[in-house]
Amino acid sequence: MYYIGVDLGGTKIAVGIVSVYGKLLYKYTVKTEADKGVETVISNIIKCIESAVAEYGISISNVASIGIGSPGVIDSETGTVIAAFNFKDMINVCLAGEIQKRINRPVAVSNDANCAALGEVVAGAAKGYSDVVMITLGTGVGGGIVINGELYEGGRSRGVELGHIVVNHGGNLCSCGRRGCWETYASASALIKRTMEEAAAHPDSLLAKMVAEAETVNGKTVFNAAEQGCPVAKAVTDEYISYVSEGLIDLTNVFRPQIILIGGGISNEGERLIGPIKKYVAENSFGAGIIEVPHIARATLGNDAGIIGAAMFAKRTLK
Repeated sequence: MYYIGVDLGGTKIAVGIVSVYGKLLYKYTVKTEADKGVETVISNIIKCIESAVAEYGISISNVASIGIGSPGVIDSETGTVIAAFNFKDMINVCLAGEIQKRINRPVAVSNDANCAALGEVVAGAAKGYSDVVMITLGTGVGGGIVINGELYEGGRSRGVELGHIVVNHGGNLCSCGRRGCWETYASASALIKRTMEEAAAHPDSLLAKMVAEAETVNGKTVFNAAEQGCPVAKAVTDEYISYVSEGLIDLTNVFRPQIILIGGGISNEGERLIGPIKKYVAENSFGAGIIEVPHIARATLGNDAGIIGAAMFAKRTLK
C-alpha cells in the first residue's frame, strides 16, 4: 500500500506518493488559487491527488490513507481547519470530510509545521531521535514538537504556536495582535526588515551598497555583507542570531529535546547561522555547562518534509 501526503500552501499544493517507510516516491504540484475561495482550493487538492496517482501509475484503491498539512489552526480530531487566514473563507472547514467524500479514502489533517517536524523525524535530519523541536524561519516562525516519537499538538490539537512566545514585552506589533512575539524578531521577514532599516540608516555602508545593487533583498544579503567585513551588517546578523537563540533557549528549558532543527530559507546560511546559535544556546541555557544542551542542526528535507510528514501523520492516526 501507498500513502499520500498533501502540503497545502498559499501559492501551491504539493502532493506526494509516499511508501510505508516514509520515502517520497513521486511528487506533483498545482497552483492553490487561495484567493478564489474554499471550493476552488478543495477542487485543486482533488485534481493534484488524482494527477499524482495517475502519473505514478497506481489506482486510488492502492492508497491506504491521505494526510494533509494545512496552515492555520487545525482540529486534527475532526480534520477541520478552524482558521487559515491566508485562504479566502477557510474558516471552520472540515477539510478531511470534504476530501474524503470526493475521494473514497480515509483523510487526516494537521498543521503544516507539525507535519514538517514529523517528516524530519521519519526521514530527515531527526531520524533516530524521539524528542525533537523543529522551527521554520520564513514569513513567520512556525514549529513542531515530537515527544517520545509522537507528534505533540497540544489541547484539541491547537497548540505549538512557537512563533508567538514573547521575547520582548511591549516590543514589535505582531499580526496576532500581541507585541514582542518571537516571529517579529526571528522570522526571515524580520531579518529583511532590519536589513532595509539599517541600510537606510547607514547609506555609506557596504550593506547599503549591496541592498541597492540587489534584485531582491533576502536573508543572504546581510549575511554576505557581514562576511565581507561590514560592521553594520555584522550588528544586524548578531542581533538576529541572538533573537533566534533566545527563543530556542526557552524551548530548550521547557522541553529539553534531544535535537532542535532549523528550517526555512534562512537555514540555507548553514554554519553562518547554525554555528553562532549553537554557541549562544550552549552558553545561556538553564544549567549552562552542567546540563547537556540539545544538538542543533539544519533541517534537510526542505519542502518535502511537509509531504512526508502529512502522509505519516495519516498513517499513524488512521490505524
